[in-house]
Amino acid sequence: MSLNNKDIIKKLKLITYPGFSRDIVSFGMVKDIRISDNSIDVILSQSTSNKEILEEIKKNIIVQLSSINNDRDINIIYEESSNLKEEKSNTDRTKNIKNIIAVASGKGGVGKSTVAINLAAELSKTYKVGLLDLDIYGPSLPTLIGESKMPEVRENNLLIPIEKFGIKFMSFGFLNSNNDPAIWRGPMVSKLTHQFFDNVDWGELDYLILDLPPGTGDIQLTLVQKIALSGAVIVTTPQELAHKDVQKGSDMFNKVNAPVLGIIENMSFLNITGKLKGYTDDIELSIDGVTERIDLNNDGAFSLKIKIFEGKSASRESERLNIPLLGHIPLDPNLSLLSDLGKPCVFEESSNQTQEAFSQITKKIIKILAKQIDL
Repeated sequence: MSLNNKDIIKKLKLITYPGFSRDIVSFGMVKDIRISDNSIDVILSQSTSNKEILEEIKKNIIVQLSSINNDRDINIIYEESSNLKEEKSNTDRTKNIKNIIAVASGKGGVGKSTVAINLAAELSKTYKVGLLDLDIYGPSLPTLIGESKMPEVRENNLLIPIEKFGIKFMSFGFLNSNNDPAIWRGPMVSKLTHQFFDNVDWGELDYLILDLPPGTGDIQLTLVQKIALSGAVIVTTPQELAHKDVQKGSDMFNKVNAPVLGIIENMSFLNITGKLKGYTDDIELSIDGVTERIDLNNDGAFSLKIKIFEGKSASRESERLNIPLLGHIPLDPNLSLLSDLGKPCVFEESSNQTQEAFSQITKKIIKILAKQIDL
């Protein structure tokens, strides 16, 4: 049978990179194809040291090419990419970091960055903590901590994290002082992601929190190739639309063998507190056709939870994957205001339901990681 490179490429485009929807051709893995009378050699760019991923790609290539070839040997040859060579030659900047936790979501607008900064802040009350904002296209960390100064650079070209609130921070937003829009292709994004690990002097940390961009794209792929995550935390909101997207994020981490520590549901409910003068008996309140019973204290004070968004995204995903539902964070106008002011809410003196939610979620994450170590 007569074969040419176009025939081979057509088949290779049917092979997706494990855990992702993009094929190995569009990822730039295929460097060369050599066809002879006796063999077909496929030369691939190796950008990961994960043997399971490499073997799965090799197996899938052999299956696809066997369908159009009966008499030639099929050889899969990996050549180390520049990123992998650089990774091996560089000092591992994460070797002194005990736990690396990715905070991720399947879609934007769920409050993932707000959750990430407050988890980091809550952990920092007891531990040495860093936070890396990996959203290259829309970095929000400078706003969340009220800081925009440029990081210092040492003689060996290492970036020094910005320190505030006793936490070490790094973000593309600190480097892009003009706030120009980032219009970059995948390889450039992957290279910058590598640099954030190789060229940042994090020092010794108990926890490094990674604030990932939404979705399952190049940054997530580079991340799981680059480091061994302690685990990922998925942030969602109650709606069905959020659940469909969060499934993709959860499945992506599972396919690349990164443990999902649990699910956090943000904007779960709106908590209303107040006092009804002259009332001491419990009453019923009708809101948009939904009747809510209000339990009054002796002085008429009450607390009422109202579910703004329909759906049970977090509980459904928790059941689907048999992973913990870490907690529910209320829809809190004060949390939004403090985020705009660059103040993590868990550092505020007033104690409220939102602060307690972050405290309990953080305790659960610490406990889950401790169990992993014991295993």
